Amino acid sequence: MRLLLSILLITFLNTAWGQEWTPLFNGNNMDHWSHVGDGDFVIEDGLLKTNGGMGLLWYTGQKFENVKIKVVYKGADKSNAGVFIRIPEKPTEPWMPVNKGFEVQIADNEDLHHQTGVLYSFTKAEASPGKPGWNEMEITLKGDRTKVKVNGKLVTDFKDGDPVPEKVKDYEPDRGPRPKAGYIGLQNHSDEDVIYFKEISYKPL
Repeated sequence: MRLLLSILLITFLNTAWGQEWTPLFNGNNMDHWSHVGDGDFVIEDGLLKTNGGMGLLWYTGQKFENVKIKVVYKGADKSNAGVFIRIPEKPTEPWMPVNKGFEVQIADNEDLHHQTGVLYSFTKAEASPGKPGWNEMEITLKGDRTKVKVNGKLVTDFKDGDPVPEKVKDYEPDRGPRPKAGYIGLQNHSDEDVIYFKEISYKPL
């Protein structure tokens, strides 16, 4: 009986722990983050702020697989950035993640293939829930499937191998499969684009 109670307690604690979000940005410094490319990120009042570009701030601590990633941001109603996922190797410049990973777009425009929450130029937005002020994006990586919700509404549900539009512009990503596990990062797009991030966190599925 005592053994059974111990097992149940451990199971409960593990389940409870699994529901907790683990922050990847502490609001004070960029420990475990590294930047490649032009521009940079700065910390302003505890927030990450994009500065110039095009560049990528990527998390060096681990690759991510079978997780939920939460990103809280603002500025997409006026500016452009992205959350990169499934980056296969440590980036040394910003274009490898474009062509070998996925960019989850942050930009509230009218192009449904280049709008907040889509896999940039791969998928078409199923909803357009972005708003002025703070927004919450939740990215679910489960095997070769990627789901993106913005403010609780599903924008993207994509499985590697699903049909995608042909590449049209030279700056659009190369087509092809992406890895199940990969690094993540945040894009700083240009001098004209300013996005703020106040939370980047994850929890295992």
